[in-house]
Amino acid sequence: MMRDDIENGQSFGGARRRNAPSNSNNGSGYGHSYSSIPTQAAQHEYGTNDIDVLKKQSTPSRTFSSPLNSLPLEPSAEGIGSFFQSTAHLTEGPNQPYYRDDFNDQPHTCSFGTAEENGIWWNNSDQAGTIMACMVWILLAYSAFTFTALARSGGIPIFLACVYVVLCVMALACHAKTTFTDPGSVPQAAVPNERMRREMGTPDSPLSMCSQCQTFKPPFSHHCRICNRCVSRMDHHCPWMNNCVGVGNMKHFILFLVYTWSCSVFSLLLLGWNYFMCSDEECTFNVFLTQLVRLVTILSLGALLFTSSMIMNVTFGLMTGIGTIDRLKKKANDTIGDAVEEPIPLKDVFGIGAYWTFLFPIDPIFDNYDQVMGYSTPQRLLREEMKGDPMKMNSPSGVSKDMLSI
Repeated sequence: MMRDDIENGQSFGGARRRNAPSNSNNGSGYGHSYSSIPTQAAQHEYGTNDIDVLKKQSTPSRTFSSPLNSLPLEPSAEGIGSFFQSTAHLTEGPNQPYYRDDFNDQPHTCSFGTAEENGIWWNNSDQAGTIMACMVWILLAYSAFTFTALARSGGIPIFLACVYVVLCVMALACHAKTTFTDPGSVPQAAVPNERMRREMGTPDSPLSMCSQCQTFKPPFSHHCRICNRCVSRMDHHCPWMNNCVGVGNMKHFILFLVYTWSCSVFSLLLLGWNYFMCSDEECTFNVFLTQLVRLVTILSLGALLFTSSMIMNVTFGLMTGIGTIDRLKKKANDTIGDAVEEPIPLKDVFGIGAYWTFLFPIDPIFDNYDQVMGYSTPQRLLREEMKGDPMKMNSPSGVSKDMLSI
């Protein structure tokens, strides 16, 4: 999907990190977002404790020392609303360790595909995957229709049927978001950032290139032959999503699994309660509804088993930092015990937004976009240098010198 900023149209973004003005090319990481988060360079200039002091000084009212620390002691509409907003903007400005990058460098064409020039991400080269993705919608819509019919006949309470339909709608929304979201495709202009070049650009740990894309290949990325793109931190290609599951849509995929699992458990409990506890004719299903319920029961059992295994698979990947493809390779080579990967922080999956955004298929805002994605681009590096030193905007020699080092 075309990545749109929350302010200027960029979907999954991350904070832009400001380099120290005295050394604009020390970039340990660069990002892309509507909000700003402190960086290693900012911490080097201000100090971690100084940044915390700046935040406290910028806060207008005294707060509780609790998870609700952004909620003032005296309730107000503004104070309550601030709980649902990021506090990163409090120290944002020319002389602060934060700055905002709302530039949209993504394609604006209304075309479907997985190529870099396509504005809307859609894998239209796999007919089998398209059919399987449509089957998910048909089966969830069928189960929602069945529970609606049961509620209209009086077989189950209307409120419980509404809860089930809401779960189905959320599962379908997450499915659509997973399907139409760029999973983290690596552009042709991708380059490693300074930190990556220092840590990996050595004879013992060289930077890799994709033989298919002929471009830089970030760590833990893989080339998908179906999507025909390199995907950053790719876990696997899911035919039920008709898309790869990578760093860009991992959150939506997890939410789809959770909501589908909830639908399965809820339907089995509700239908089981009706089967064992129904003792009068008011809650008895007629012949037509009985056939619908039997099919829903079979579908719920299958979905429960499948989503449970996938949830455990994804959880294992997050806890170990090893994706499905990498884990299968390590098992085949009998090197799974030698893995040195680190666990993936939840902020690199769900972002740093308000907690209520974790439950909805909203694109996450990453703390450091380039660090999470595993690459940067010359355009973003150049914008950061201009932010760090505005004189470089009118200084071609300064820009050329810095860009030649990329």
